[in-house]
Amino acid sequence: MKIIKILLIILFAIVALVLLIALFISKSYKVEKSIVIHASKDSVFNYIKHLKNQNDYSVWSKMDPNWKTSFSGVDGTVGFVSAWESEVKNVGSGSQTITKIVEGDSIVTKLKFIKPFKAENDTYLTVSAVDAANTKVSWAFAGSYPYPMNIMKLIFNLEKMIGKDFEQGLENMKVIIEKK
Repeated sequence: MKIIKILLIILFAIVALVLLIALFISKSYKVEKSIVIHASKDSVFNYIKHLKNQNDYSVWSKMDPNWKTSFSGVDGTVGFVSAWESEVKNVGSGSQTITKIVEGDSIVTKLKFIKPFKAENDTYLTVSAVDAANTKVSWAFAGSYPYPMNIMKLIFNLEKMIGKDFEQGLENMKVIIEKK
């Protein structure tokens, strides 16, 4: 009986420590990567504002050539929805909806994951002219963990997990746009 009490006290102490640590960890997260593309700001923006084009440069679309996609609305406008389903764990299923467009500047989407886990995040694609012939494109992913799940920031490095995929996607985008 004494051993059980000691084990329960230890377990309670560990849980309390985790909850205490979580109080001091930010709930929000953001991963952002950028690249410079040799093309005008207008031509780059006109390409990225269409979600269907993500199928050409996104790393996740390349992971499962048999994934199922569906679209609703007018691509390149607020309210357009791109949805996907895949049996590949790293692709899963979900949808992406354009929630805001600042013409010539940025596109904001709501990304909803259904499988392999449920989550909602905002994504941003922004463009800025470096000069008349070069454009900086930034791709960002942002969201927040509810308390005490924010402790996961200590376990999962989103920068490492998602950052490399954004970098590869931006490289793919650069090749496609610069060929045009």
